[in-house]
Amino acid sequence: MMTLALVKMITVFITSLVTLSAAPQLQDPIRGENQIVASFYEETPEVFSILDHKCNVCHKRRNRRRVFTPENMGSYKNEIYTQVFVKKRMPKGNSIRLTTKEQQELLTWISSTKIERHGI
Repeated sequence: MMTLALVKMITVFITSLVTLSAAPQLQDPIRGENQIVASFYEETPEVFSILDHKCNVCHKRRNRRRVFTPENMGSYKNEIYTQVFVKKRMPKGNSIRLTTKEQQELLTWISSTKIERHGI
């Protein structure tokens, strides 16, 4: 009885590996990003424009490790959501503010990338 369960588990595991290896490769070897998600970012230049004009202005001077680019902005979406919408810490200072439209663009982008990745 125990052997049969073990054989079934191994069969399911091997089948999963074969299925995954036969699936089309979505990983971009150069950028290391999922190609479907990366293409979504490239189709949202308005979101990058917001990040570049409202966030990178300060990040380039004070936080160079976190300067947003079209290639890396997707990897920061959870942090952007937390800092901008939950903690309301960004953008810092009194001179830079996000308009309602810019906030909506960011929220739409963040929720759309979650849908792309998780099918929610």
